[in-house]
Amino acid sequence: MRTANVRTIVIWTLVALVGATGWAVLALARGEDVSAAWMVAAALGSYAIGYRFYAKFIAHRVLKVDGTRATPAERLDNGIDFHPTDRRVLLGHHFAAIAGAGPLVGPVLAAQMGYLPGTIWIIAGVIFAGAVQDMVVLFFSTRRDGRSLGQMAREEIGPFGGAAALVAAFAIMIILLGVLALVIVNALAASPWGTFSIAMTVPIALLMGFYLRVLRPGRVSEVSLIGVGLLLLALVAGRWVAESSWAGAFTLAPSTLVVWLVAYGFIASILPVWMLLAPRDYLSTFMKIGTIVLLALGVVVALPTLRMDAVTDFASRGDGPVFAGSLFPFVFITIACGALSGFHSLISSGTTPKMIQKETQVRMIGYGSMLMESSVAIMALVAASIIDPGLYFAMNAPTGVIGTTVDNASQVVTSWGYSISPAELAQAAKNVEETSLLSRTGGAPTLAVGVSEIFSEVTGGSLRAFWYHFAIMFEALFILTALDAGTRVGRFMLQDMLGNVYRPFRNISWKPGLVLTSAVVCALWGYFLWVGVHEPLGGINQLFPIFGISNQLLAAVALAVCTTLLVKSGRLKWAWITGIPLAWDATVTLTASFQKVFSSDPKVGFFKQRSVFQDAIDDGKVLPPAKSMDDMHTVVTNSTVDGVLTAVLALLIVVVIADALRVCVRHVRRPALSTLSEAPYVESKIQAPAGLIPTRAEKEEARDAVARTGA
Repeated sequence: MRTANVRTIVIWTLVALVGATGWAVLALARGEDVSAAWMVAAALGSYAIGYRFYAKFIAHRVLKVDGTRATPAERLDNGIDFHPTDRRVLLGHHFAAIAGAGPLVGPVLAAQMGYLPGTIWIIAGVIFAGAVQDMVVLFFSTRRDGRSLGQMAREEIGPFGGAAALVAAFAIMIILLGVLALVIVNALAASPWGTFSIAMTVPIALLMGFYLRVLRPGRVSEVSLIGVGLLLLALVAGRWVAESSWAGAFTLAPSTLVVWLVAYGFIASILPVWMLLAPRDYLSTFMKIGTIVLLALGVVVALPTLRMDAVTDFASRGDGPVFAGSLFPFVFITIACGALSGFHSLISSGTTPKMIQKETQVRMIGYGSMLMESSVAIMALVAASIIDPGLYFAMNAPTGVIGTTVDNASQVVTSWGYSISPAELAQAAKNVEETSLLSRTGGAPTLAVGVSEIFSEVTGGSLRAFWYHFAIMFEALFILTALDAGTRVGRFMLQDMLGNVYRPFRNISWKPGLVLTSAVVCALWGYFLWVGVHEPLGGINQLFPIFGISNQLLAAVALAVCTTLLVKSGRLKWAWITGIPLAWDATVTLTASFQKVFSSDPKVGFFKQRSVFQDAIDDGKVLPPAKSMDDMHTVVTNSTVDGVLTAVLALLIVVVIADALRVCVRHVRRPALSTLSEAPYVESKIQAPAGLIPTRAEKEEARDAVARTGA
């Protein structure tokens, strides 16, 4: 048995001490100033320990990953959907695909409850739930020819629970894609800089794809340098374009952006993965991770103080202006993607298992990518917590609560115990070259203000506006990469569903099928997006309130499937690894679902809100956010639809969990009745490292393979 040397023990002891010290300062500080650097220390120390020990334990002791076993990418390679992809490129693709709006926006909104609850859940949640889910789903999907989550549920749990999982997963996927697209449209609608820079990533990615496939196969370092250089040029040129006569050409109306997004989603979904999807995601990862690393360094250099309370009064009262509801369960639902996300399970059972070279890479790609996303969430929470709390609430409270003038907003925010003067509100907007920052809800503008605060501390206050608009563009790029991969995964899910009825659809690279299903998926989320852009209370805006709950319900499906597979594959004693997160997620999310459907508070309960607005209609009154009687009727419709959908989705998830429990109990009692749909073992001929940096043994193995080939 291998034993650790003294140097290793010392290093990991120091890492543990850094993390523990960060936690101690955050938890025990009372009344004194706390530097945001302690939040970064707690996060990085915890992530390192989780990846080094817990993830390795799961991968090698529980899952028993097999480096000699050929993956679907190797066995079924067709150059369209199945294609062995260098681990570095695939890590970039996977991270870019899972990191959408959630880790940027959710933690910003959750800062309403204080910085401490969000920090605890983001870090503990990702280590023990989110990253575990992503890695385990990726492993089991890889063992099953890259099957989608819903199809795995159908094959392993049964037709009844599987059908519920298929319907729930696909419906939730369309909602998530529509919401992601709406955030992108809102970010780019008046930003020629962002529109130009993001548009340029497409031809750059195509060049990278052909470079790796045709010109210089395997030269990842070369293409990385080329791609990063061109990306930086596109970012700089984007600002030049915004200040030139070309600005008008890249200042697109929301409806025009919808058309371009739908067209891009369709094209990215049907092109071979090596041509556009993988290289573009890999390229965007440099910007994503680079920005987050720079933010962390900025925090260490500037040492900004956490100005938000550790725990605010809104956490217990449940009447916060940003979102209504108590700390439990809504802070967990709001943070979502930064700690645990059902959307990730669709990527882990969608594009990634069809591209991974070796089973041994599931730890780095599945668990590691989720830790990277969680670090984004932590930095978003830091950004929201270092700005003036009065400004935070003025930006995130709706107009109906704080009004439209800085004087009125100042009075309302001061009544909550967070004083900020009208002059300070006006100056904050002027600093970032905006006419107003009032009621800039959704989280993204708040994150941009926090980012500009950190960077301007390092580079100087004169660049504050530059960093603000850079952050807005960065967020749009961040989210777009989840949209293209999500559309492709939606296509896989629909093909799996139709394949149960018409056999040719089971071949996901069957061209008539992939074109048809891609068109259907794009049409569905594109319709909701189009209506949402033209009607402020319609389309995807109608479904936005159930975004967080639906995402967490999908995570419950993924964890239920993982737990069932652990039991059926002879790993019963390790079923707690996904079983405990499943129990927690189901408890939190079903509680939130119940409250959203049946709460007597109209700010929380959909049906109560419907009743209040219907009574107002009967009395001839117009209540905010409605501005007319037509809007009042729309709110009534939206509340009804949201309430019914939440109840239906929750019921479907209960069916999935109950059926999964039945299968697990049956297997324990009569194992002979259970069957697994795992693909047969085929020996792998690919030599590839398990981690980002090859070990000495892996380097020697690669040299031996080259020598044998040469001989």
